[in-house]
Amino acid sequence: MPRPLLLSLCLTLCLTWLLCFCCLPGYASEAVQSKPTPPAATNEKTNKDKVYKVGVLANWGYQKAKERWQPMMDYLSERVPGTKFEVQPGTFEELNQALLDNRIQFIITNPGQYLYLSNQYPLSWLATMRSRQHNGTTKAIGSAILVRADSDYRTLYDLKDKTVAASGPHALGGYQATVGLMNKLGMDPQHWFKETRFLGFPLDPLVYQVRDGNVDAAITPLCTLEEMVKRGLVKEQDFRVLNPSRPEGYDCQCSTNLYPNWSFAASEHVNARLTKRITQALLSLPKDSPAAIKADLAGWTSPISQLQVIKLFGELKVAKDQHPKWESVMHWLKANQHWGILAVLIFLVATIYHLWIEYKFRQKSDTLVETERQLKLKAVAMERLQSSAILGEIGAGLAHELNQPIAAITSYSEGGIMRLQAKGEGFEECVALLEKINRQSVRAGEVVHRIRGLLKRREAVMEDVNLLSLVDESLALLKLELDRRDVRVTTRVEGEPFFVTADRVGLLQVLVNLLKNSLDALAEMPQPHEGSIAIHFDFLEHQVNLSLTDNGPGLALPGDELMATFFSTKANGLGLGLAICSDVLKQHEGSFNLSNRSDQETGCTATLKLKRRGSTEAVN
Repeated sequence: MPRPLLLSLCLTLCLTWLLCFCCLPGYASEAVQSKPTPPAATNEKTNKDKVYKVGVLANWGYQKAKERWQPMMDYLSERVPGTKFEVQPGTFEELNQALLDNRIQFIITNPGQYLYLSNQYPLSWLATMRSRQHNGTTKAIGSAILVRADSDYRTLYDLKDKTVAASGPHALGGYQATVGLMNKLGMDPQHWFKETRFLGFPLDPLVYQVRDGNVDAAITPLCTLEEMVKRGLVKEQDFRVLNPSRPEGYDCQCSTNLYPNWSFAASEHVNARLTKRITQALLSLPKDSPAAIKADLAGWTSPISQLQVIKLFGELKVAKDQHPKWESVMHWLKANQHWGILAVLIFLVATIYHLWIEYKFRQKSDTLVETERQLKLKAVAMERLQSSAILGEIGAGLAHELNQPIAAITSYSEGGIMRLQAKGEGFEECVALLEKINRQSVRAGEVVHRIRGLLKRREAVMEDVNLLSLVDESLALLKLELDRRDVRVTTRVEGEPFFVTADRVGLLQVLVNLLKNSLDALAEMPQPHEGSIAIHFDFLEHQVNLSLTDNGPGLALPGDELMATFFSTKANGLGLGLAICSDVLKQHEGSFNLSNRSDQETGCTATLKLKRRGSTEAVN
């Protein structure tokens, strides 16, 4: 039986059993969910300072959250001796779980999430943020409902049966404030819109979805549009705010009521003396402090009343569901058996459709093979583009290498002429000089030949290759840059050297690419720094392992991601070099790996593994 059909039948039987189980009498509808006992506060230390994690709602992405809030953490670390504060950004769900697991001891978030957490976990509200905008107000959370400027939508009523986007169901400014407004206007938020898409964080995609016409409207937190306009991401004239209002002293348009700003809270496991010192530090933060400027706030004030948010939640009937999600599904199936049967039928139809699609897919296999061939041809074209890019980098080395042989040719020629003019004899000396001229000419020709061979793309020609000589040749191509940057190159050979069967030009390009990457990485190190590249040959019984190790900054990302085509960490990189290296090694039935150094030094190690000439064993 085909695997897809077998899998579909198994899933169908499981779903049918589930429906039958739901119908059994005496099915327990109550479940007890035990509350986890938080472990003791973290004892991790850095320089003998106790480390505290501060969870931050990452509404503009994880990296921006760290950049925004880490200066504030550094400020608290200075003002509260013996402590070190670190930022841990996350979504609503991630911060909820982290606080329950005691992986964070403090949290900076909106009052909506605070009230959601306080129902199941004790929190101490330390201070409320004063907005850097809106004249330092403490009420800066609300919703702005955006539509395209050229749309026909003028009010919320026009969004009946339309598609909207929001950040998440627990977002106070990004969704719940709008739901509260709709309730007051007599609308049913659950059925008013055709579809509500929750896109999560960051907030930029909400505005982009409206701009691109993928949704009819977006529920965004206050000042989201103005912030993106300020960063040059969108144009303000392309959008319009529904139900617009701009309270006196505020810088942004709002569609709903305004609610209290973000606040700083501590878990129950934090010592009361520590929370007092943190509160004092927060309240004494100057408006013009670098930490306040970076966090985009005008300081902190005493916690303000959350009554307005509590009333909103009461109107929305927001309550924490104490049962696991799977129990809710089971109850729904029990109460809606006819819908469950319909779901099984739909599943069977979907399974048949899937099998039909697979059959059509197999019919198109010839087309896919042809497409793969075309992609390989394009990869060859991209490799040629990479070779052209290398030409500009080694042009200076070519000029330097050719200059010395030509100067020597001129000098030796003039010496021979002078000797012949001075005396009629001395042909032996003239012959010696001419031999030197010939050697220098041959040297110049070899330099040009190596570079032309590197840049010329041709079909792979497999021949016996001496890796030791090939490495020496690649070092000669980059000798000028190695000398200019004062990079020390060491070579170590283990085992008895032997030949490998390989494409000489392809392997030469791989070695030049890797050496050039090491040079670029060493150039990023702060000076003074003594750069070094260690080349290690390990000749085994059936294969040779060649590794190139530098003492640069190391890899910022996993090696597999860096080897992806068109992915580059360099400002002017094409993202082809490492992808080409990996492809060349695959053609040789070898392997290519990138990793950070395993010793105490920083740096990167590139490892090439190739078969011995005539070996049938796979590399490992």
